[in-house]
Amino acid sequence: MIPKADIVRFKNFINRPLPKGGNGLGAPARGATNQTAGALGKGQSTASAITQSFKMMVYALPVLFGWLADTKTGRFRLIWWGVVICAAAHVLMVGSSAPGLLASGKAFAPFVISVYTLAIGAGKYSQHSPTLLDQMPVTIPVAKTLASGEKVIIDPEATTERVMLWFYLLINIGGMFSTPTTYIEKYHGFWLAYFIPTVLYLGLLPMLMFLKKRLVLKPAGGSDLGKVIRILGICFKRGGALKIFRGDFFAAAKPSVIATSSHPIQVPWTDGFVEDVRHAFQATGIFCFFPIQMINDNGLGESANFLSTMLKGDGVPNDVMNNFNSLIIILSIPIMNYGVYPWLRQKRIKFGAVAQITTGFTIATLGYTLINYFAYKTGPCGEYGSSMAKCVDGGLVAPISLWWMALPYALGGLSEIFVNVPAFGIAYARSPPNMRGLVSAINLFSAAISYIIGLMFTGVVKDPYLTWVFGVPTVLGAVSTVVFWFMYRGLDEEEFSLVSASEMEDKERAR
Repeated sequence: MIPKADIVRFKNFINRPLPKGGNGLGAPARGATNQTAGALGKGQSTASAITQSFKMMVYALPVLFGWLADTKTGRFRLIWWGVVICAAAHVLMVGSSAPGLLASGKAFAPFVISVYTLAIGAGKYSQHSPTLLDQMPVTIPVAKTLASGEKVIIDPEATTERVMLWFYLLINIGGMFSTPTTYIEKYHGFWLAYFIPTVLYLGLLPMLMFLKKRLVLKPAGGSDLGKVIRILGICFKRGGALKIFRGDFFAAAKPSVIATSSHPIQVPWTDGFVEDVRHAFQATGIFCFFPIQMINDNGLGESANFLSTMLKGDGVPNDVMNNFNSLIIILSIPIMNYGVYPWLRQKRIKFGAVAQITTGFTIATLGYTLINYFAYKTGPCGEYGSSMAKCVDGGLVAPISLWWMALPYALGGLSEIFVNVPAFGIAYARSPPNMRGLVSAINLFSAAISYIIGLMFTGVVKDPYLTWVFGVPTVLGAVSTVVFWFMYRGLDEEEFSLVSASEMEDKERAR
């Protein structure tokens, strides 16, 4: 996943200049409670372009690294080297924050190099959630009698849900490290804010070595991508492109169907593998709806950060508001894990992955638009509150508390619980065994698409257009939520299994 604690520091470091009267390390002068920390002073467009391209790389590179893990290296090796590269990137960040470089104006090049090096490192490990699900001993529903004599069913879907909720909780505990570092940034400077995560990354290396012998590590098994391409070719040739929207599109590539056709051929796959491919494409279709949710969750480009600079902080760093995203996730996941989801199962209410994702999409549409409208309306610089010199340099802001930003960030965190957590299980359960890394990477790539859109619209993510920048995605998100529900609601009725159809066939033949 994306290094959340780093992103919140990048925005101010690039966008804002060194504060007048500050300590030369990026921190404002003592007593300047409404001033924002800064360093490079490259402006909104450059800040948005660099941070959006960084996020895009973090979520696009896993497609390459996921394929490499499936075919060549295995997942653990890529996780290891990803952490090493991230640690090296942070060492370079600390160096680029030195006061001499900041004062001379020569810090931009080393900082940008460190940012994109960090993206490569994060791209190596961010798609490897399948490693976690590989540890699960129960992959299909199993009946069990407890010591008390009670008969229960061990449900892999409920287990996956609980495991991935804890996984997402831990990710966001890491994201909360940005809380102390944003205050360090504001009151001491950037070098110390970058040094702390450097130490944490270095500490991960001995931990990974300790865990290596205690994990179930599946070796690289070669990619099934070539077979998938052949299956698609047969489906288009024998079934026709018009069948792509029907449930029997992939049937034409099943060996049992090919054998009874007028042109039988030998193929190196089974009917079960074709079902796996069908499920994988269903999952990919689901992921295509994610970019608009992510835009509504985080704002298009750096629009949310620019909005926060227009509000009255009273000594609170503007980018600390981003932590409410992680905070609501940390507080809500135990409630979901031990309260809401067990209660729903007890009442036999099916709240499957599609229903959860639809709920998340709906929550994501409730965002930033009204806050930005009133910030423009009441601010001393009107529709140029985040860019006009008298507001930026003089610390002039709208008479609206920065704490209002906690609301859209908190709603975004709640949305992520309902969208991202079931997406991990979908990516694992609905893909061929040797493509799980790749399909998980495609899940992440949907985020890259949202950041590509952010890059495309960098030129309008600025004053005086921010209200439209928030409002248009809100409307699009509401429409796409309805379309998504009607397209995929039937998937919640299918039985969930962590064993693919082809793996089930292999087990049957082995009996």
